[in-house]
Amino acid sequence: MFLGTFTPKLDEKGRFVLPAKFREELQNGIVVARSQDRCLTIETVEAFTARTKELADAPMTVRQVREYQRMLAATAFDQVPDKQGRVTIPPNLRVYAGLDKDIVITGVINRLEIWDAAAWEEYSTEHESAFAEMNEEVFPGA
Repeated sequence: MFLGTFTPKLDEKGRFVLPAKFREELQNGIVVARSQDRCLTIETVEAFTARTKELADAPMTVRQVREYQRMLAATAFDQVPDKQGRVTIPPNLRVYAGLDKDIVITGVINRLEIWDAAAWEEYSTEHESAFAEMNEEVFPGA
């Protein structure tokens, strides 16, 4: 399970060091991909494969399926973190998420998200007041 917020820095090659508590779980390989809200996700290869299985089985005759498959797969990047736990974010993904030097890594239960630090601060502040109200929408009848 991925929990917490971390603030590593991107180096000049677009690399950052994974938080130590996640390195063992991610050491065999990850997929970095675009996500909604102008952030990126990091998932294990197994989790990414499981998440995209339904998408892979969807009918190619549906235009939205083809478009989503293209946008997700064409921009996803699989890699194995190096011995120091460094991960490289390709230039196209850094541009998409607006990443420069200051980034935020958030644990989101089954994945990590990578945010530009200023974008995360804005997003977090904007959604904090609605967090309590979301419980009723996300878990109706609870």
